[in-house]
Amino acid sequence: MSNILQQILEGPPLESTAFPPNSRYHGLRTLKIDAGDGTFIVYLTRRFVPPLDRAAVIRAHVVSEGERLDNITALYLVDPELFWRVCDANGIVRPDDLTARAGAEIRIPLPAGVPNA
Repeated sequence: MSNILQQILEGPPLESTAFPPNSRYHGLRTLKIDAGDGTFIVYLTRRFVPPLDRAAVIRAHVVSEGERLDNITALYLVDPELFWRVCDANGIVRPDDLTARAGAEIRIPLPAGVPNA
């Protein structure tokens, strides 16, 4: 394994990130690596997406023509910036893929902190 890769994997933690609570990056640590030229590269630790079977689903939503994911998320989760939770619950990386086809069914997860009923 290269030295730089080893530094990335074992780098010392910096102060916690300033991402807001509704960000997918909230709570992730920031690390830094010595680039070898006197500069440092700062990066976030990896975010692991929870397995699909762990998503507690409120309901399914059928996409209408021209519908946007931020509007769907605002409707069910009150915050349009929580679109990433809907992506996680559906195993989708690119948010636009969820609304690309009218008639597609989207799983809407419970908000974070709500126990699975």
